[in-house]
Amino acid sequence: MGILDKAKELKDKVAESVTEFSSDEVIANAIMKAVEKQEKVNTILKAKGSNYRVSDFELQMGIPPTVSFGVRRLQGRSENLYDDE
Repeated sequence: MGILDKAKELKDKVAESVTEFSSDEVIANAIMKAVEKQEKVNTILKAKGSNYRVSDFELQMGIPPTVSFGVRRLQGRSENLYDDE
């Protein structure tokens, strides 16, 4: 197998991986996992009396996929976005 054949094989594998990572089910599962993590971390922060919460996240579907969390400081009860506090 020549170098061009190996390059084509590698290109096909990468294209297949990208297609798998961008499927609707994979994206939905990644969102569900990120939301679960956000809720767990916010529960811990609340229990520790922290004035900070994970307020949002950004999902980037690439190789590898990445999730970034945004953290916000709670200003006061009237500006609190969380009803249970």
